[in-house]
Amino acid sequence: MRVLFWGTPEFAIPSLRALAEEGHELVGVVTQPDRPAGRGRQLSSSPVKRVALSECDCPVLTPEAPRGEDFVERLRALEPEVSIVVAYGHILRREVLDVPAHGSINVHASLLPALRGAAPINWAIARGYEITGVTVMRMAEAMDAGPILFQAEELIGTAETASELGARLSERGAEVLVQALGLLHSGALEERDQDHALATYAPKVDRGSARIDWTRDAVTVGNHVRGMDERPGAWSLLHGQPVKLFRPDPQPVSVSGGAGAPGAVVAAEASDGVIVQAGEGTLALGEVQPPGRRRMRTADWIRGHGVAVGDRFE
Repeated sequence: MRVLFWGTPEFAIPSLRALAEEGHELVGVVTQPDRPAGRGRQLSSSPVKRVALSECDCPVLTPEAPRGEDFVERLRALEPEVSIVVAYGHILRREVLDVPAHGSINVHASLLPALRGAAPINWAIARGYEITGVTVMRMAEAMDAGPILFQAEELIGTAETASELGARLSERGAEVLVQALGLLHSGALEERDQDHALATYAPKVDRGSARIDWTRDAVTVGNHVRGMDERPGAWSLLHGQPVKLFRPDPQPVSVSGGAGAPGAVVAAEASDGVIVQAGEGTLALGEVQPPGRRRMRTADWIRGHGVAVGDRFE
C-alpha cells in the first residue's frame, strides 16, 4: 500500500521501519519541526525525521501545524492510500484524515478506551495496571476515540519502568500494525466502536505531575516513580533542591526504626541504598540524579555524602 507516515518520537520508529520492511511504499513522512534541545538549545530533529532522512526515499514534511489548504494539497499530491499515525503529537482535522482512500489509522499504546491521551505508558504504570497493550484504530477528530481495528495485550512487569515498557510496546505496536494492514488490504478487518462510557485518560506528564507525594503508600509511590522514568523523572525536594529518583523497591512494612514522617530518610547505607518512609511502608531507591549531575547509583550518592539518615524529602 502507498503509506503516508506520521510520527515524531523514538516510539514511532519500529512502525516506520516495519512498513518499509513489509514492502509498503512510503510516499511521505510527516513529523514535528526541529526544536531547541539540550543545554545549548540548538535545533534538533525528531527521531523520526533522522531515520526518515537516512533510510526512507520519500519527502519529509515538518509543518508547524498540519492544517490549511496548501498543506492538504501537498498531501493529496503524494496520493497515499492510507495514513499511519504513531505518536505524531497533533490531533488531525477531518480534511487531513480523509485524504487517503483508506483513511487514517493510529497505533496507540493502551487497550482503548482505557488511557486515551498523550502518556498512556506512563499512567498505566503509575496507576498500578497489571495489563496494558496496543490498539490499532481508525482515527476520528476526537482524541483516541475512533473505532478499534486490532488490539494486543501485554503484561506489565512488576519492576518495569515506563521507558522499558515503551520500548516493548513500540516493537509490539509495529507487529500489530503490520497484521492490521494485511487484514485491511484483504478486506478482512472488522471495526468495532469503542464504549465511550468506559474511557479513561492519560494526560501529558510534566514536572508538576512527576513530583512525588510521600504521604501515599509505598507501593503507590513506587508505581509513580517507575511510571515517570526516565522522562520527566519522578522528583522530590531535598535540602531545597530537586532530586530525581529511580529504581524503587517498595516494602509495605517499614524497616526497623522507619517510623518517621513521610519522606524521611530512614536508612542510607551503601550496601542497601536509600530507604525512605512513605505514608505506609518504605521505599528503597536504587538510582538517583541530583541537580546538575548525571544519574547514578544511590550507593555512590551515599559515599559522596549526598544524603544521610534524618534528611527528609519534600
